[in-house]
Amino acid sequence: MRCPGERSLIGVRHAWVMSQPASWHAADIDRVILTEEQIRARTEELAKEVSADHEGVDSLLLVGVLKGAVMFMADFARALAKVGPPVELEFMAISSYGQGATSSGVVRILKDLDCDIAGRHVVVVEDIVDSGLTLSWLLRYLRSRSAAEVDVVTLLRKPEAMKVSVPVRYVGFDIPSEFVVGYGLDYAERYRELPGVAVLKPSVYRRS
Repeated sequence: MRCPGERSLIGVRHAWVMSQPASWHAADIDRVILTEEQIRARTEELAKEVSADHEGVDSLLLVGVLKGAVMFMADFARALAKVGPPVELEFMAISSYGQGATSSGVVRILKDLDCDIAGRHVVVVEDIVDSGLTLSWLLRYLRSRSAAEVDVVTLLRKPEAMKVSVPVRYVGFDIPSEFVVGYGLDYAERYRELPGVAVLKPSVYRRS
C-alpha cells in the first residue's frame, strides 16, 4: 500500500543537467533517477503533509539519522519553517552498513540523542528505507523512551528490498532496488555531495 502523495519512480529515467558537472564521478554513475529540482518540489509537498497532520502541535522534534539524512533533514526543516509547526532538531548516528552495499541488520549506536524525548512528537527523518531492519530497530528504541508519537518521513524507499514491515507515514519516492548515491547517500563516504540521486554502477562496489 502506498502512502498518500507517494510517487513511484521504478523504471523511470531522467536526464541530469548540472551547471558544473564533476568529472571525477562521471565514470561511476550509471544513471540519475532524481534531479535536484524534483527533490526540492517533493520535499515541500512532504512538509505540507506533515504540517497538516500535526496541526495544533506545539512543536515537532525532527530526529535525523546521520550521515545520509543530513541533506534531506536540512531542506525538510526549512520547508516546514514556511508552513509550521515550529521544529527542533536532533541527530542520531547508527550503523548497520560499514563499507558494504547492503544492510547487515546489526545496529550500533554511534551517537545517541542529546535530549529527553518523553512526551514529544517525534518525526524520524531518513534518507532511504530499504530492508527496514535498521529503521524497525530505531522506532522500537525511540518508543521505549516514552515519546508521545513517532512518525517517519523518508525521501526514498525501496519496496522490493523490504525484509520487515515498517510503518513509514511519509514517503517521497519509491525507487528501484539498486544502490543509489547522492544528496547525502554515499558509498564508502563518497558521492554524498551530488545534488541529485543516481544509481551507482555495480562495478564500483563489487571491486571493494
